[in-house]
Amino acid sequence: MSLETMAGALLLIAPVWFNVAFAVLARTFDYPDILRRQTDEVLRRFLAGGPRLIMQWWVFMLSGILLLPIAVLLSAIMAADGSAILPVATAVGILAGLVQVVGLLRWVYLVPYLARMNADPMASPATREAVGVVFQSFHRFLGVGVGEHLGYLFTGLWTLLAGIAMVSGSVFAGWLGWIGIIVGGGLMVGSAEFLGPNEEKGWNLAGKAVPALYILWSLWLAAAGVALLRR
Repeated sequence: MSLETMAGALLLIAPVWFNVAFAVLARTFDYPDILRRQTDEVLRRFLAGGPRLIMQWWVFMLSGILLLPIAVLLSAIMAADGSAILPVATAVGILAGLVQVVGLLRWVYLVPYLARMNADPMASPATREAVGVVFQSFHRFLGVGVGEHLGYLFTGLWTLLAGIAMVSGSVFAGWLGWIGIIVGGGLMVGSAEFLGPNEEKGWNLAGKAVPALYILWSLWLAAAGVALLRR
């Protein structure tokens, strides 16, 4: 199997995997709207979901891992063009996948424990309060800070760099590269949704734009995959 075939297949699989896993969580757990609810409700809903919900989060987490080989393979395929930004793009793409994985893993290992502690009939009010503080702390640090902020930032930067390499190279059509540049830049701006003055309530414009940008990003990945499979 050639590099083009492997990369093309992964570029088609990754957006389908991400969007299907996201849709399943939206249907079964009301994600991401559930994150705006009170901590007690989130944990009770999570516990009610049982092992099946944990596995759904695990499957969603795997979508971040798929970005690692994609970043490596794309750079290898475009290496003949001699673009100096490809090594940087590879490193950033790997970081983008890793921070998303780290951010989502809390739902697989930490949240199940907190949900059980919160539901324990023998737990004191102080224990439940501590559970709430831990949940919110990890939600803000691993979820908002690592998974979303760094995830959007590195994914956007990788997409922008890959787009530049596409425009200046011979493997992909130039228009595909320009779409990558625009979408990547948009994701980087969207990473500031909860940054600085927006930390408490979030930047409303970014909150609305990022989901649309991820749909465009998914289509961009799929289009790149089709382009490689047709070579």
